[in-house]
Amino acid sequence: MKKETTFASLRRFNIIMGGLHLFQGLMMIVLGLTLTQLGDFKLRIYQHYLEFVETAPGEGYLSFARSEVFTLPFFVLVASFLLISALAHALISLPKKINTMYNNDLAKGINRLRWFEYALSSSVMIVLISYLFGIWDVASLALIFLVNASMNLFGLVMEQLNSGKEKGDINWGPFIWGTIAGLAPWIAIILYMTGASAEATAQTPWFVWAIVGSYFVAFNTFPINMILQYLRKGKWANYMYGERGYIILSLVAKTVLAWLVLVGALQPS
Repeated sequence: MKKETTFASLRRFNIIMGGLHLFQGLMMIVLGLTLTQLGDFKLRIYQHYLEFVETAPGEGYLSFARSEVFTLPFFVLVASFLLISALAHALISLPKKINTMYNNDLAKGINRLRWFEYALSSSVMIVLISYLFGIWDVASLALIFLVNASMNLFGLVMEQLNSGKEKGDINWGPFIWGTIAGLAPWIAIILYMTGASAEATAQTPWFVWAIVGSYFVAFNTFPINMILQYLRKGKWANYMYGERGYIILSLVAKTVLAWLVLVGALQPS
């Protein structure tokens, strides 16, 4: 007979999952610093703006222009979302005071730290995916980051509004608004995907398609986990079972994205 999820077992589970995130994040940094191909795989972020081109004194026209804002090795951002998760797991499991707060929140059907962590880590992840499909503009990427973060904060509001409520009294408003916010980055990605020429699409590396496909599947499993929690389906009637589900889904999504990027970066050009 399988043991029921308890505060003590969740604490141990968080420590293990935090260790796995930490190990992968450090491995990504080490590989990025030692493997030339991975270190050279960089984001080049641009700012697009209007520029006045003077053709004669007092005459001219407006033209689109761009300038490079910064470059950043891909592995740095990949390591960052793994290390953000590692830090979050450490915070909720190691300091006794925060672990007690975490347990008290779980008893109310809330996990504040989860949503704050997701607001950062998953937003970095969707920015990386957006970049791979040609969204290189700094303003667009900033908006994608903020909209995705908003989606996760709607998850927090969902839990706060529905704490202690029976399943027939659940307010699904935050879930609906969060879903709409979460779809926005994917609309941008799809527009860039469909706007690319046939030649460009054909030249898109396999690992990019693998990343977007696997992350899209993972992206949709999180709301399913939440729905099952609020419908009190089977084992999900215990909020902590759903909490364990979130932890597993988070590790799987981050692991798949991190190592697909690594494998893709090491492909021969």
